Amino acid sequence: MPAAVQADPAAIPTAAAAVATTAPVSEARVLAPATDRNASTRSLTAAGSRGRRRSTSGSASAAGSRTASPTGRRSTGPVARRNGPMRVAATVLLVPALVGTVALPAYAFLPGGHLPGGAPTKFSLSVAEAQALEVSDRAAGAAMSSDTFSVTTKAEIDAAAAEAAAAERAAWEAELASRGTGEYAIVTQQAEGDDYPWWYETPDDYGGGLSPLRYYYRECVDFVAWRLNRDAGVTGAPWKWDWSNLASGSAWKWADEWAAKGWPTSSEPVVGAVAWFPYNHVAYVQSVNGDGTVTIEEYNWNSDHSYHVRTIPIGEALYLYPPA
Repeated sequence: MPAAVQADPAAIPTAAAAVATTAPVSEARVLAPATDRNASTRSLTAAGSRGRRRSTSGSASAAGSRTASPTGRRSTGPVARRNGPMRVAATVLLVPALVGTVALPAYAFLPGGHLPGGAPTKFSLSVAEAQALEVSDRAAGAAMSSDTFSVTTKAEIDAAAAEAAAAERAAWEAELASRGTGEYAIVTQQAEGDDYPWWYETPDDYGGGLSPLRYYYRECVDFVAWRLNRDAGVTGAPWKWDWSNLASGSAWKWADEWAAKGWPTSSEPVVGAVAWFPYNHVAYVQSVNGDGTVTIEEYNWNSDHSYHVRTIPIGEALYLYPPA
């Protein structure tokens, strides 16, 4: 067995030498409380051992990065962290959200679009360009006027049209009534009833012909012509009145033809007059009643070629007085 060689005490590093090699750490360690000296000694010894195991290039930087806190705990330097997928995803989602939140105005999240106090959040050009003006008392006291309009309803339009038509008709009838100042026949009222002598004949609608008065059988004009002849005392040929000297076959033209001959017309009825209606119809005035009505006799009212008796208000017809 070889002889043991006594180690040189100077070659063995002591705790003080280890502390000297890591000056920053050892200086901080010396500040530890005296009550924990044994623990500090053990920590310094372990630190010196680790310092010898590290490379020369990294030992100084690693030892310099470590500092001791006043309490004696060891503080380490920054530790590199790995960026995992979850961390990257969170960053991608959170960063735009934070930027968007900061960029949006605070009032965008207020209900009703108004700031506290009632100020609107929407921009108004008229409000922005408004100017504070002082109005004199003279201008403030001036009378104000405003334009108004009214809407005419359909009922009012129809009523106005009806009134205009009635006024036009009344004016026309009055004009007809003023025509003709000649004499007219005074007729005695006779018994009411159908005395038309050709009541059985076929009317024109079914192929019938002309009556002796040269109007179509059982038409309103033929019946009235018969009554005018009867009132004149003529009940057979030669006839006093017929198509050639009375009026045409169209009842619509009788009022104008009456006036053209100078025969009087009026809005006041007389017995024996012709009641003329603007809807192409004529009738015979049988009586004038005291209640504002007249009784008329007629043929072919409602186009049935039959005899009728009606009582109507005086104002419904224009009256053509019987010619003398």
